[in-house]
Amino acid sequence: MESVVARIALVTYDPGGKPGTDRDLPVLRAALEDAGAVADIVHWDDPAVDWAGFDLALIRSTWDYSRRVPEFVAWAERCAGLTRLLNPAPVVRWNTDKRYLADLAEAGVPVVPTRYVAPGDPLEPPVGHEFVVKPTTGAGARYAARYTPGEADTALRHLARMHAEGLTAMVQPYVKDIDTRGERALLYFGGRLLHASRKGAVLEPGTPYDGDRMPHPRLEVWEPTRAERAVAEQALAAVPGGPDGVLYARVDLVDGEDGGPLLMELELVEPNLFLWLHPGSLPVAVARIIEAATG
Repeated sequence: MESVVARIALVTYDPGGKPGTDRDLPVLRAALEDAGAVADIVHWDDPAVDWAGFDLALIRSTWDYSRRVPEFVAWAERCAGLTRLLNPAPVVRWNTDKRYLADLAEAGVPVVPTRYVAPGDPLEPPVGHEFVVKPTTGAGARYAARYTPGEADTALRHLARMHAEGLTAMVQPYVKDIDTRGERALLYFGGRLLHASRKGAVLEPGTPYDGDRMPHPRLEVWEPTRAERAVAEQALAAVPGGPDGVLYARVDLVDGEDGGPLLMELELVEPNLFLWLHPGSLPVAVARIIEAATG
């Protein structure tokens, strides 16, 4: 019997003539082709791409989507009508707006406390503790900043800038343990834990919301605790439609005041996989991607 050759689109963004920043993309493509698949790196917004010519469109590093969310979600729905899209379009629609955290909290997942401030809503800055202001559709810490109670005026100007662009803000207490314990990222592939990483604090004091920052400082390999895995799996179980249709998920956790893990974000659209940090994970990821394309 003739073997099936999987045709896979690795979907990224157009960096506009600059070098791409997805370190995993060329490695993943080479590994897929070594495994017998045909893998093409394509831009999600390229009108010349024939999506029906692929067995699977795998969203990888569409890192400009947060500035074009309606366009991106519409693309995901069109693409899903032509080929298999992973993660699926309904998951993409839900996960591109961080108000999904409210859904997870309602489902009982321990989540960093979050308040949403839509355009036109007033903001009463928190009193007595540091806090974070960021948009519900941000990526890579875009438009995110950390404030002390004494910086309320600056936070209000930040909020006004976001509202002027039609963005809804989310306000959270700054979880101080990030400064010492960091943030943990548990990556699941095919419903199973693939690996975990830890990174340092992204939001340094005094860094303006529109300033440059390193998205994954001091990244290192991490062995997740039983409590971290339990919260991660609880979050995945609460994804609308269930976790079975989700190929990959990155669960970002921090420690709450009681020392227990809290969900910071559940990344289901275009998370960095950190395969370069975990080279042993590459064959597993490749096998599951090919299975998704041919199964």
